[in-house]
Amino acid sequence: MEIPYIVTPRKDTGLFNSKIAIWLFLASEVMLFGGFFSAYVFLRLGADYPWPERTLPVLPGLINTFILIGSSVTVVFAWASLKMRQWRKFQFFMGITIACAAIFMVLKGLEYNVKFHHQAVRLNDYTVIEGHLGYEMEDGKEVLNHHGQKIEENQIQVETSGLTFNIVRFHKPWVEELLSQAEHRKSKIVLAADVSAITDEGKPAETLAKAGEPLSVELLSRLQESHLDARSHNGAVRTAELRKEWVEAKKNNPGKRGWEVSSGVNIDADTIAPHVLTEIGTVAFKVDPPAMFDFKPRDIQEGATQSRLRDDTLVDGKMLASPMGLHYVDAIDFRHLAMKAVEKGQDPMVAVENSWLIKNHPFAKDAWEWNKGQVAKIEKELLERHGVDEKTGKAKYEPTAKERYRIGWKEFVAMADEVDRDREEIAIKEEFMGPDYHGREAKHTFPHLELPREQIRFASKFTPAWNTYYAIYFTITGLHGLHVIGGALVLCYYLFFGRKMYDTNPEWLANRVEIGGLFWHFVDLVWIFAFPIFYLM
Repeated sequence: MEIPYIVTPRKDTGLFNSKIAIWLFLASEVMLFGGFFSAYVFLRLGADYPWPERTLPVLPGLINTFILIGSSVTVVFAWASLKMRQWRKFQFFMGITIACAAIFMVLKGLEYNVKFHHQAVRLNDYTVIEGHLGYEMEDGKEVLNHHGQKIEENQIQVETSGLTFNIVRFHKPWVEELLSQAEHRKSKIVLAADVSAITDEGKPAETLAKAGEPLSVELLSRLQESHLDARSHNGAVRTAELRKEWVEAKKNNPGKRGWEVSSGVNIDADTIAPHVLTEIGTVAFKVDPPAMFDFKPRDIQEGATQSRLRDDTLVDGKMLASPMGLHYVDAIDFRHLAMKAVEKGQDPMVAVENSWLIKNHPFAKDAWEWNKGQVAKIEKELLERHGVDEKTGKAKYEPTAKERYRIGWKEFVAMADEVDRDREEIAIKEEFMGPDYHGREAKHTFPHLELPREQIRFASKFTPAWNTYYAIYFTITGLHGLHVIGGALVLCYYLFFGRKMYDTNPEWLANRVEIGGLFWHFVDLVWIFAFPIFYLM
């Protein structure tokens, strides 16, 4: 049976099936993105921290805007070419549309890559420092882990003397990493004592592992298997004994309900003791000699003498200083500190000048003094241009909080240029990828800071973990990117596999391209909303 209105439209509505379907689909999409944009508005209005403003590079976002607008035009030209039965022109315009989608995703990928490698640190006094994590060096070379990856200079360092593994939860890659670090430090991780267990009912305990046996995934897996077998057996023993007790309780209390006799139903530990096997919950190892181990901050809950990994492995030993080495610092933001000072009724300028960073790093102090001079120039310019408000007696316009309390990388460059009297313009590449750290390194434009671990309140890359702005930014732009990829794949299908449909009935393919074009216009419209919200506001 042939389905009607696939190619020809209905007489009453003038629409064919797929057009009705795409409008219904787009209605649901409007509700989806409408919800996200509404969430953004409410999160911004209710934010309890300085909302990021114009933190994304505008140029790639602007280029992407024009790219999507252009692709919306070319997809219409592709549809018109099919209507005029001009296959070659259709191929040309559709090819441009797909190329625009590819360029859009490449630029978006570059932007994401910069964010995923950009580090931010919030200190205890709410000062925010932005930069990049360095890598551990030894003899002038970068240290690699057993995976061949560079080790970031943001590790919790523990002078480790012992490790106690949770037999059920131990994480194999972490065990391998510990072994790699022990080998690198010329140390060994060996079993602290014999591990004995009753593995067969009615038989004496046997030694499963002897003291001094080296740590390995195989050893832990073998002990884990024994533990799980014992736990399964013991569970069956307890269940059988409990059933027996319930039968006895019911027999001794005829006519009573379960809840009335439940208090008297108990398992006699002495009765089942001869049938119980040994469960090995944890196994202790010693590090001989004690060695310094590195742990990622997100993987460890540090303590003065004992720390715990996320897989419940206990690390015995003294926690070392473990400072965070922040290389190429490219922004210092005091806005959150100033906000907290105002909430406490304090002078924000005094709070900034008494901050830990200003007191402990000469570069930060110099940058702050330079920035105050720039703010004074802005204040003077605004006063001369707009004058004073007659009612309040104050200047009509004042510098924004961002201008007053945030020193970004372009300000660092301007400060260095002013000192060296050798002005360098901002390169186009820097508008996409961020500052040229190596090219400007000779001027010491972007310093290196050592941040004590006790001064750090929170640290993260510019990912959804950093704040709600980046959480919803990645949610909306990521979902939009998936729509771009999905739409481009559909248009690719029409371009590379649509010839048969065109030869059968050109109108059929034209209708399909029209549907794809409607979806593509929607994708363009979403970006037109996203661009000003994230990049310009």
